[in-house]
Amino acid sequence: MAMQMPGGGGGGDDDDAAPIAEMNVTPLVDVMLVLLIIFMVAAPMMTVGVPVRLPQATASRVPMPTQPITVTVVAPGEIYLQENRVEEAELPARLAAAREGLDPAPAVHLRGDKDVPYGEVLRVLGGLRGAGVDRVALVADPAPARR
Repeated sequence: MAMQMPGGGGGGDDDDAAPIAEMNVTPLVDVMLVLLIIFMVAAPMMTVGVPVRLPQATASRVPMPTQPITVTVVAPGEIYLQENRVEEAELPARLAAAREGLDPAPAVHLRGDKDVPYGEVLRVLGGLRGAGVDRVALVADPAPARR
């Protein structure tokens, strides 16, 4: 049984000039790898939130298994749930709605501007605990390394 080669199979020198019918995927893979690197670098910079000057702490960061809910105190009476401003009285209800249906319930990160009085942050922390939040973390910027 004879096998026929592409391009007519005549066995002449013209067989070497036959077009290749396969797609070259190397440029596609190169472009995809470059895009992957760009998105890996740019994704952490896309975190949008309420601008706040955080105090510095020497404690190491703790890895979080799920995306936390952020509560921010920027001035006396100004409280934000994620990026939305809320009144202190409606914070427990809005927080319960944000955590509803999530299993396990995500932790809450409490961010307080360093110019806000300590008592204001503690009052909001007490409100979070009163709303049934078990896991509350206070957020701070890392302190510069000492030499």
